[in-house]
Amino acid sequence: MDLIFPDGAARPFPDGSSGRAVAESISISLAKKAALIRLDGKLYDLDRALPHGGAFEILTRDHPDVLDTIRHDASHVMAEAVQELFPGTQVTIGPAIEDGFYYDFARDEPFSLDDLAKIEKRMAEIVDRDEKIVREEWDRAEAINHFQDIGEAYKAEIIQDLPESETITVYRQGAWKDLCRGPHLPSTKHVGKAFKLTKLAGAYWRGDHLNAQLQRIYGTAWASQADLDAYLLRIEEAEKRDHRRVGRAMDLFHLQEEGKGMIFWHPKGWTLFRQLENYIRRRLDAVGYAEVKTPQVLDRTLWEKSGHWEKFGHAMFTCETEEGESLAVKPMNCPGHVQIFNVGQKSYRDLPLRMAEFGACHRFEPSGGLHGIMRLRAFTQDDAHIFCREDQIESETTAFVQLLHSVYDDLGVELHSVKLALRPDLRAGTDEIWDQAESKLERAAKAAGVEVEMLPGEGAFYGPKLEFHLRDAIGRTWQCGTLQLDFVLPERLDAEYVAEDGSKQRPVMLHRAILGAVERFLGILIENYGGAFPLWLAPVQVVVATITSDAEGFAEEAAAKLRAAGLRVEVDVRNEKINYKVREHSLAKVPVIAVVGRREAEEGKLALRRFGSEGQTILTLKETASTLAIEALAPDLARLAR
Repeated sequence: MDLIFPDGAARPFPDGSSGRAVAESISISLAKKAALIRLDGKLYDLDRALPHGGAFEILTRDHPDVLDTIRHDASHVMAEAVQELFPGTQVTIGPAIEDGFYYDFARDEPFSLDDLAKIEKRMAEIVDRDEKIVREEWDRAEAINHFQDIGEAYKAEIIQDLPESETITVYRQGAWKDLCRGPHLPSTKHVGKAFKLTKLAGAYWRGDHLNAQLQRIYGTAWASQADLDAYLLRIEEAEKRDHRRVGRAMDLFHLQEEGKGMIFWHPKGWTLFRQLENYIRRRLDAVGYAEVKTPQVLDRTLWEKSGHWEKFGHAMFTCETEEGESLAVKPMNCPGHVQIFNVGQKSYRDLPLRMAEFGACHRFEPSGGLHGIMRLRAFTQDDAHIFCREDQIESETTAFVQLLHSVYDDLGVELHSVKLALRPDLRAGTDEIWDQAESKLERAAKAAGVEVEMLPGEGAFYGPKLEFHLRDAIGRTWQCGTLQLDFVLPERLDAEYVAEDGSKQRPVMLHRAILGAVERFLGILIENYGGAFPLWLAPVQVVVATITSDAEGFAEEAAAKLRAAGLRVEVDVRNEKINYKVREHSLAKVPVIAVVGRREAEEGKLALRRFGSEGQTILTLKETASTLAIEALAPDLARLAR
């Protein structure tokens, strides 16, 4: 077989040669450093016989594409350590995930946080043992019997459910073994010791709450200690910024068991929500969106016709009425918007028609998947649908991308990447429609100047979508914005317009959002700013704090003047020392603290202390009101004022 190396050179090797043999033919030192090989884009174990010739690359441990395998191997080392320390524990699955790995265990007694240190210590010992990792192909029946005999019922079940055509592979790691597709590193030594176990969690077997409850141990693993230390520092910073922690400290919202996955907004938090919603509303008004409101509950027949019942029925909140109606709380706004479009005859001259709604949606999320205000059962979307002609797809996509860039700039978040998600296995519409939709959306993205990364299988139910991933202040990425091109729903729900030649045509439907779920985006903003919001967003913009009781009258007068200028103001006249007040309001991340004492009251002035600054500025009340009123304008309003 011929292997083609990265420099373009081709060399013949005997059929069935391993990656290690090829590496040794080049250099013994290279073979010692080799961790994996890549053949025609697919990763293989170093000692596995190569199935054919092709483009060939040797990857050393420090190659970025080896990191996921380091993490996967770390999960196996963890599982081996757990079973050595806690005999009778069953292993289930243990994949690599973003920034780390986990393994789900079946054990009657719960793990404790103290156990994590013991497991880490045993993992380090297994790394030091340098246990060779060997791939073996097993007979299906033999594998099932073996895992049943050693008490690994979950592994046996996995094998039983695999397709008959699937090759059963077991990786032996010293005396320990696990069912796995691989690939894996040559030995446990290659995992290294730059790992840490991070937390415990509950999980259901195969993600189904009707199945057995398992115990999940999470960990992180990196190629070097320096990388691990940098990650742990980032996580420490993220914990300080955690939206749940900041939300409690700033009295923004709370969550409770009686309303799982639903937010109780407190006055300050709801102020924050409304500021963001009003900002987006103004941005949409300015570019020709018409805001609508659709019913919260609709009859099942509409959801069946749209296809949502088939796709999302399991996640919809439903009820039956005494009159025999079957109703569902909307999980999304799309069908309702089509109903509005369908009222009255539409002409080609009416398109594009941009329809927006801050739609309150409800979806059943298993309780184990809920996470603060980031993953909820009740949420609001900055949803909009653009009904347009096919020749308008590119111009509308370009306009949306420009709007999204501008909004993200205003909100202080950075667009990290854009991905084009392609047809999923479960989808509506024919392959021909999907071919057309994918090609048109890709061309539209190029016309908008967007470079996309392809994501096979990740498209929406009705069509392909552009996913806009942003990056926050500490380097994490989040998918929020989306633009989906849909030929299917207008067909299902009989949307049509009169074309220039008098014929009836189906509009194209662009489903789009910039924030996505407003609550989730607020969670991202809370963590991005660590609660120290820019002045226009801050729930409380100014606190007027008194030094002495004889300044109380002027403090109330100043607060009234500042409120009249459009500012959100609180007054602190408590009988506390000013340093205590300043420290308390600084911890609450109030952007401006206006200090008034006897002299300030006599002179009609305020001593302004800015969050994050040690100094103070003395201004008259009139100057303070005019200065802060301008500073507190939202970015779009500030542009108009200039």
